[in-house]
Amino acid sequence: MLPLPLRAMLILGAILALGVVAKQVKKDKILIEDAVFWVVVAAVFVALALFPGIAITLAYQLGFMSASNFVYLAVIVLLLWKVFTNSAEISRLKARINELAQEVALSALDKRDADDKK
Repeated sequence: MLPLPLRAMLILGAILALGVVAKQVKKDKILIEDAVFWVVVAAVFVALALFPGIAITLAYQLGFMSASNFVYLAVIVLLLWKVFTNSAEISRLKARINELAQEVALSALDKRDADDKK
């Protein structure tokens, strides 16, 4: 069984996460797609806390010694996945910024050349 403190932490963490996400969405500091991710994660945590049988069954079937270990590993994997997807997005955006900077530089060069010809 999941220990009561872990269940309480899951619920409190989910409520805190929902509050932070709602505040960031209200201030337009987070995209809706990112907010949806965190809301779903919070809902999963609440489900695991309210229905510990889910975590216990999955932990047993996957060979974990305790449901707590399974939950901790699931959280770590989830966060690593989010970091990976964020890194991929940052890399894509950096490449796009470089493209745009080069386009602006070429445009400025063309404009300067056109002004020099006058």
